Amino acid sequence: MKRRIRFLDVRPLRESRPFRDLWIGTSASQLGAQITTVAVLAQVWELTGSPVGTGAIGLAVGLPMVVFGLVGGVLADAVDRRAIVRATTVGQLLVAVGLCAQAAADNRNVLLLFVLVALGSTCSALGAPARRTFPVRLLPADQVASGLALANVSFQAAMLVGPALAGVTIARWGFSAAYAAQAVAVALAMIAVLRMPAMPPESTAATGATGTSAAARGTARRRPERGGWRVLFNRPTLWGSLATDLAATLLAMPIALFPLVNEVRFGGDPQTLGLFLTAVAVGGITAGLFSGTVTRWRRAGLVQLTAAAGWGLALAGFGLAEPLWLTLGCLAVAGAADTVSVITRGALVQLETPDAYRGRVSSAEHVIGVAGPELGNFRGGLLASVTSAPFALVTGGLSAVVAVAVVAAVNKPLRAYRIPPDGASTAATSTAAPDPTAPAATSS
Repeated sequence: MKRRIRFLDVRPLRESRPFRDLWIGTSASQLGAQITTVAVLAQVWELTGSPVGTGAIGLAVGLPMVVFGLVGGVLADAVDRRAIVRATTVGQLLVAVGLCAQAAADNRNVLLLFVLVALGSTCSALGAPARRTFPVRLLPADQVASGLALANVSFQAAMLVGPALAGVTIARWGFSAAYAAQAVAVALAMIAVLRMPAMPPESTAATGATGTSAAARGTARRRPERGGWRVLFNRPTLWGSLATDLAATLLAMPIALFPLVNEVRFGGDPQTLGLFLTAVAVGGITAGLFSGTVTRWRRAGLVQLTAAAGWGLALAGFGLAEPLWLTLGCLAVAGAADTVSVITRGALVQLETPDAYRGRVSSAEHVIGVAGPELGNFRGGLLASVTSAPFALVTGGLSAVVAVAVVAAVNKPLRAYRIPPDGASTAATSTAAPDPTAPAATSS
């Protein structure tokens, strides 16, 4: 009888050296990215002294993410995914060196800084879809969710440690030292990618769609399989999972309202504002540490729907909370719900997508993950400007719950979906070549 894992499941790190290398490299890169985020924000503010200038950072990051994320998805279904990630990681390393150089030269041109930020975002966007397909190729199906949980824990830890480390580094050694730390982190990520096996996209004709047979792993296509976007809309489990995430972030994203809530309820104390972000990260890390329990729940669709509804309710509670302890508690619950939703959605999307189409579906997931929160923050800020922060938070949170309930009501395959306990994903199991755009069969 298998031992039941209640806490963080570390089997992927223990049993798969390539995944362990990927996790270490990605963790280093995420920490460096958090340092760079703070450094860019502080440098732009120093150069412009304008909230418009700092707001433009979002455009420099977000637009390339949306445009080139879709391009990266097509590339990931056409050529060796390891080669894509190698090339884009080299690009990110060059950008980090460029950022370090402009800071060391005391650059006073904010446009140059924006160009470098946009180039870094472009490299990240081109490589992200390919990188998202790695865990499902490196791990057995029953460990994919655990691998994603480990990745999420490292991301949440980077969110906690990175900004504080950036503040200390910038205060003591300046912007160039912060960007140099990012360059070192990306170099570590590059070493990890170099050690990984080749990952050509697999042909549906050879595998029946998934990508678990050893024979098919040597079969790479020179161009993507047709129907890469149709598969997303023709499989209810896929569009339902992404629609759930989009509803939660678009309707109930709270970050843009943090300063206003802090000003109205807590006198604008910057330490309190920092606690808001910390509370979300603490909730996320806590959920990640107990993810061994979550990843044993095979009903991934139902778990994601429940977690997304919990996110909306927690943020509605944040809108109503008055005392600080309750405010932080609601944000911690929201962070935990978000982590559970991310883990289960990631596992479901990767396991339900035929390998020949994973790049494009992953790019859609990536774009929704980037654009949804940004648009959600804009929606919340706009609504709060004509009403109030509590009204925007409460209506947004409750609207998200209603939208998730609608998805659950109309999408029975998503509610009933079960992650397979072992072996191949449910995207296909036969060696014949089925229609990959047909709705996937769902376990009962």
